[in-house]
Amino acid sequence: MERTSFAQMRCSLARGLDMIGDWWSPLIIRDLFLNLTHFDELVEDLGISRNLLTRRLKSLITNGIVERVAYQQRPVRYAYRLTTAGRDLVPAILALTAWGDRWARPREGSPILFVHESCGHQFEPTVTCSVCAAAISAEAVKPVPGPGGAAKPGTMLVAERLRAARPHKPVA
Repeated sequence: MERTSFAQMRCSLARGLDMIGDWWSPLIIRDLFLNLTHFDELVEDLGISRNLLTRRLKSLITNGIVERVAYQQRPVRYAYRLTTAGRDLVPAILALTAWGDRWARPREGSPILFVHESCGHQFEPTVTCSVCAAAISAEAVKPVPGPGGAAKPGTMLVAERLRAARPHKPVA
């Protein structure tokens, strides 16, 4: 079954998901973040088929999320590393992991805990406001129209509804 492409949608979430690919990709990104950088390590850790991993890595490389770097010349062997775009995905992966810990945690407990290197404390990943640092919840967010919103696939109704809503006035 061929997957639908979201690349032409007028929605940053859809286009981002199109770049990431499928359910395996966030797990591959997580493993690369956890320094499992060799193909065989990824196969073993994830239990993914070699063919599927090859396709996912190729797509992640094409989309600028992962890079392939030679670490041995004879025979040539490669390691996979997150690019800047891939590293920028890590907070989103951590937030999804925290959500999974809350709503789908294995009976035995969280498989991975996170420690903030700067302060040395274990933490629960959260999304915060980039201005005031308050935690973000669904109830604390008001979507407003952006300059790229249009009645096109991905935001066909959303753009119109946001425009019809009261305009947002930033706090001075």
